[in-house]
Amino acid sequence: MLTVFGSIAYDTIRTPTKIVKNALGGAATYAAISASFFVKPGLIGVVGKDFPKSYQNILERFVDTRGVVHAKGKTFRYDGSYDSTLSLRTTNKTELNVLKDFKPVVPEEYRKSEFVYLANNDPTQNTRIIKEFDNVKFSMCDTIEFWISSKKDDVIKMMGSVDSVVINDEEAKLLTKTHNLIKAAKKIMEWGTKYVIIKKGEHGSLLFYDDVIFSSPAFSMEDIVDPTGAGDSFAGGMIGYLSSKNSTKMATIREAAVYGNIMGSFAVEKYGVYGITGLKKPDIKKRFDRYKKMVHF
Repeated sequence: MLTVFGSIAYDTIRTPTKIVKNALGGAATYAAISASFFVKPGLIGVVGKDFPKSYQNILERFVDTRGVVHAKGKTFRYDGSYDSTLSLRTTNKTELNVLKDFKPVVPEEYRKSEFVYLANNDPTQNTRIIKEFDNVKFSMCDTIEFWISSKKDDVIKMMGSVDSVVINDEEAKLLTKTHNLIKAAKKIMEWGTKYVIIKKGEHGSLLFYDDVIFSSPAFSMEDIVDPTGAGDSFAGGMIGYLSSKNSTKMATIREAAVYGNIMGSFAVEKYGVYGITGLKKPDIKKRFDRYKKMVHF
């Protein structure tokens, strides 16, 4: 089984062509929905009393929601703006709300999960909750600038407690204080994790393990609408695929990274989660086959 832990949110997304307010978002939301095309994950998170039934219904279509707590107060909110290229995002506001004092508990049904994904979330919570699982075969975490800036030491400790770290290129540079991604990955591995996956947006991803570097280009896209959640969809697709194969062989991890890129490519095609909620499994297989032709030589 796969369990995903992290934020469930209201997102306000501002692009040069459109503003979408109070969209269903959150790192764990994107990751869990993305993973659901490979396995049915359990989701652990917290929402406020303002969380609508329509959004709850979306979650229940794709994931097991026994780990979602409905607390008094407002749901976590994020507000971000993209520049004209859709490659640079500025955070306007982050309101933790019910997430601030959330003390997550792993449901008994999830404790035997062999695969665990800790989406970008308070690193202290992530480090604490990973210890509640009984038999983890493969664990992965993510982080963002907000936590690197406010809890850097805790982020480093969290990364040492998991098997794999997925992080975007700018945040990897910020965390390790180096502009070279190879040096950044090696630094992160020194903290205790085995694998480092550095996401490079439209340029794909780099997977590091010991002295191995596996480069996976992004699926070529002509029209990008909203990059929000692409990295989370990448991570969810990757660990979802690994869980479906119940394997941590290097060949499987490489293939999982490709599926991560494929899921990320779907996420950017529509605003909010709707780039992935409308998918069918044959859509993923078709794009994966096209991807193989794209990189074959």
